[in-house]
Amino acid sequence: MGPRLLLLLPPLGCLALLLPPPGAAEFSPSLDSDFTFTLPAGRKECFYQPMRKEASLELEYQVLDGAGLDVDFHLLSPKGETLVFDERKSDGVHTVETEDGDYMFCFDNTFSTISEKVIFFELILDNMGEDGQDEEDWKKYVTGTDLLDMKLEDILESINSVKARLSKSVQIQTLLRAFEARDRNIQESNFDRVNFWSMVNLGVMVVVSAVQVYMLKSLFEDKRKSRT
Repeated sequence: MGPRLLLLLPPLGCLALLLPPPGAAEFSPSLDSDFTFTLPAGRKECFYQPMRKEASLELEYQVLDGAGLDVDFHLLSPKGETLVFDERKSDGVHTVETEDGDYMFCFDNTFSTISEKVIFFELILDNMGEDGQDEEDWKKYVTGTDLLDMKLEDILESINSVKARLSKSVQIQTLLRAFEARDRNIQESNFDRVNFWSMVNLGVMVVVSAVQVYMLKSLFEDKRKSRT
């Protein structure tokens, strides 16, 4: 089941927290999750991710659209300590070794008063305690020391290797889609600018041509009047 998030507005109205409802699944502990959202101008959005001790949290973000393609990023530990602070960057990748508790990461667009930002981020969770349980489940159904001349550890190693490679492939494809979306937004923005300034130049040329025709016509009219 995918991530479920609930939007809560604090009393001051300047900070929006996305919290999972009680008893619901947060970002899936099956290694990775990704999310794309729109951050309005002058706003700050924060998210929480529960983590276990001696696990690993990798977070990658990109600003896909918006003036400047930049945002402030904060990552705080369960104790409220600032682990990462990026000021007005378009992308970033951060990995931290975790302890028990909820990690908070925020995207801050309060420095912008006009432009909203479209932000993509991906969470990759490692060592969340499931692999050990999978290994115990395998051992319940295996008897003896060999299974078709292959040890249980070899089977688990092969499966984990395939699983890791598949996860890496999915991660790379997700990042490529994010890069493609950002490049497409930049190209569309440039296309609109080229069209706008082309129309401005066309308008200036029409005005200048009209003025020149009028000036030439007025010169000839003055000469005819002076002769009469």
